[in-house]
Amino acid sequence: MARLLLGVSGGIAAYKALETARLAIRAGHSVRAIQTPASRRFVGQASLEGITGAPVLTSEFAPDPARGAYPGDPLPEHAPISHLALAERADAYLIAPATANTIAKLAGGHADSLLTAAALAAACPVLVAPAMNNRMYLHPATQANLATLTARGVIVIPPGEGELASHGEHGIGRLPEPAELLAAVEQALRARPHEWQGLRVLVTAGGTREPIDTVRFIGNHSSGRMGVALAARAAARGAGVTLVAANVALGLPAGVEVVQVGTAAELADACRRAFDGCDVLLMAAAVADFRPVAAAAHKLKKTDPEAPRLLELEPTEDVLSGLARRRGHGQLVVGFAAEHGEGAIAYGRDKLERKALDAIVVNDISRADIGFDSGYNEVVVVTRDGVERKVGRAPKEAVADAILDEVARLLAETDLRSPGGRDGAGRPTAIGGTVG
Repeated sequence: MARLLLGVSGGIAAYKALETARLAIRAGHSVRAIQTPASRRFVGQASLEGITGAPVLTSEFAPDPARGAYPGDPLPEHAPISHLALAERADAYLIAPATANTIAKLAGGHADSLLTAAALAAACPVLVAPAMNNRMYLHPATQANLATLTARGVIVIPPGEGELASHGEHGIGRLPEPAELLAAVEQALRARPHEWQGLRVLVTAGGTREPIDTVRFIGNHSSGRMGVALAARAAARGAGVTLVAANVALGLPAGVEVVQVGTAAELADACRRAFDGCDVLLMAAAVADFRPVAAAAHKLKKTDPEAPRLLELEPTEDVLSGLARRRGHGQLVVGFAAEHGEGAIAYGRDKLERKALDAIVVNDISRADIGFDSGYNEVVVVTRDGVERKVGRAPKEAVADAILDEVARLLAETDLRSPGGRDGAGRPTAIGGTVG
């Protein structure tokens, strides 16, 4: 989902920032928060840190222990400038509550706090939710400042009318409820320019099933969660997405073309049909390595003396290698390798070389808290150009975003949006394997 930067200024409605952050995280977003010194008089820094699971910054001079990373992101090797990093990585910046003083500073282009400096540095949608006494809100100076912000493209979330903080007072100036604030953020996210507009992405998800008879099959534990998350996040970036789903019993993302398959052969056929029209292949499905030589046309009974006691297997088609060999026009082939225990990265590197791929995403399925049928994952993205990016344990949606960030880097380096994009060796690039 999205990275939300939450700015909290010093109004009594600051307590609503806690619930706003909680709802955003429940919706799948990762949240970092910035507080003005005055806001700490109304809501504790520790409370925001407990809800967001990340350090809360109050000064542009204070070091950020997370080095600008959002929850689910890998920790950068070098400490960046905090207000630049948080704003640069944010998909939306919500300032709620925004006091009259903060609004005036934003309108004047001031950068005298981390909150206001981040607003100047933000390239993402900036949303401001005024909250104050009705007379302060209706004052011509405040209204002029809000008009200035609106003219600059800032999204102003109008305050509500009702009981105000001052005892017995009623009027306009109430901060909208957290659910309304989150709805405004998500509307802004949907309306933003899509960075992958025009890009065509093919994703495989789930696990293939190779029939033994009409009832039984050889299969695996892949739920398809990782592939579905990749498809959803690629679509959120504006890409046209085709999802080849092998036995996936999950809710499938809206706005994505879905092709349902069962066996490795069916998956291979669906991928061949869609591959020539795609720019990026995310090969996340767990494809069976073997299948029975002959599947029975009926249910085998253990009481049947003619039923085979030994199952003869044959290799299935290596779908990834076949697609990588036929790629062209600068296509980027992306996939994953599910390995068990020690040596996972070494095996992934070997697979990278054997299949002539540009990168491989490796995860360790020996752990019960990640991988197959879990909502969480932890992976390492290994690329041919020497990058080894570890993505720590996080919801699969956040892991998907981190993987797509690496894909975006490869796309930028190879200029795959132009026909015939090639790497330094003059050949198309590729990434490639399996994740649960």
